[in-house]
Amino acid sequence: MTALMSKPLSTFDRIADFALDRAPGDIPASTLEAAALMALDTLGIVAAASPMEAGVIARQTATLLYGSSDPAHSARMMFDGRRVSLAGAAYAAATQTDNLDGHDGYNPTKGHIGVVVIPTLATLAQHLPDLSGPEALAAITVGYEVAGRAGIALHATVSDYHTSGAWNCLGVVAMAARLRGQGRETMRQALGIAEYHGPRSQMMREIATPTMLHDGSGWGAMVGMSSMILAEHGFTGAPAITMEAPEATPYWEDLGQFWQMERQYVKPYPICRWAHAAIDGVRQVMLDHQLSHPDIAQVHVNSFHQAACLYQGLPPTTAIAQYSLPFPVAVHIAYGRIGAEHVAGTGLTDPLVAEIMQRITVSEDPRHSSRFPAGRWADVEITTTDGRILKSGDINARGGPEAPMPRAELVDKFMEFAAPSLGAERVAALRDATLALTDPQSRFSDVMKHLFDPIG
Repeated sequence: MTALMSKPLSTFDRIADFALDRAPGDIPASTLEAAALMALDTLGIVAAASPMEAGVIARQTATLLYGSSDPAHSARMMFDGRRVSLAGAAYAAATQTDNLDGHDGYNPTKGHIGVVVIPTLATLAQHLPDLSGPEALAAITVGYEVAGRAGIALHATVSDYHTSGAWNCLGVVAMAARLRGQGRETMRQALGIAEYHGPRSQMMREIATPTMLHDGSGWGAMVGMSSMILAEHGFTGAPAITMEAPEATPYWEDLGQFWQMERQYVKPYPICRWAHAAIDGVRQVMLDHQLSHPDIAQVHVNSFHQAACLYQGLPPTTAIAQYSLPFPVAVHIAYGRIGAEHVAGTGLTDPLVAEIMQRITVSEDPRHSSRFPAGRWADVEITTTDGRILKSGDINARGGPEAPMPRAELVDKFMEFAAPSLGAERVAALRDATLALTDPQSRFSDVMKHLFDPIG
């Protein structure tokens, strides 16, 4: 008698099982802890970005164009309070976050996930007053794990280097399907709609001419949320080829076994990650030899091709400042840190930074280029005013799993970035509520108390 063989699960079925059915208790505690920390880090950037021009424009545009007459399909915008559609609220928060380039990322995707995941959670949780802390962290984890693999699959199967919105929209769909209690077929159609309409914008165009477009994540959030609502009403769009095409299968085989959630990098600086190794190299040499800016005569940076393509001059706008290399290196030489104030307003015309930039040169090194995107490498040579030549050696940008940022430093970063917008009392309460989400008795509503009142 021949034994009956069960049919292997399709890739989509495995994704749906994971996204819709994986309970918080079936996710490692270390993964949920990482989700809480990435939530905190992203919230700090959302708050810090709120008064910046791009965020103001995005929120105003959402009120003009992306409203809703149905309370069940509307939500308040983060750190603003005005009510718009679900898609409009997610779009506005993701757009403003994308325009302060201090949020987390994932090396294999060459892009960012939390920038859409946290706005999606904050938007949808407004209709889930009893959402537990662990369930909120599980939803965050679903967003990261699905978006991360979609990004890897996309970059492995197409020729262009696309912005994050092209693939992080699929993480938004997975979260929305879970949090809105949708079934597998509705989720499948929504994934197909989102992938089809995802903003497949070319990243290197934005690097060459930096603007408020940044990494396409505002549109990624909007497309993902809109696709879910379309599918709920019967609109069709399957299949998503980054999930269902045979060539995509290998990129999903470790789902639920290898946790990308724990492999995200945290940015010490609100600058494109490609510049971080150069900044870290200068930082390390200055710390090791107790240098200050008057001690430095020249700085030469060797880095990978994409880093060498970053803007070389004094940036005229915030967008360009965040996609530059000599500028943030000069800021760190001058002040020993890079804050939101250095990439906006009078920080862009700082005469000390402009003078230090004249001492900095940049070259591409094939050795570093060969290690991208797995790492973001550079080495730095500093010539001092007394004639010494000091070398950093090869530096991989810190903040990722290969050189993790200590938990205390991550929390300090959140406080530094969020406090100017939220004030000391509110930012401390938001910190405590977010870090407490790992407690089985916690509620995400304790975080939401601090997310929607306007800044100021």
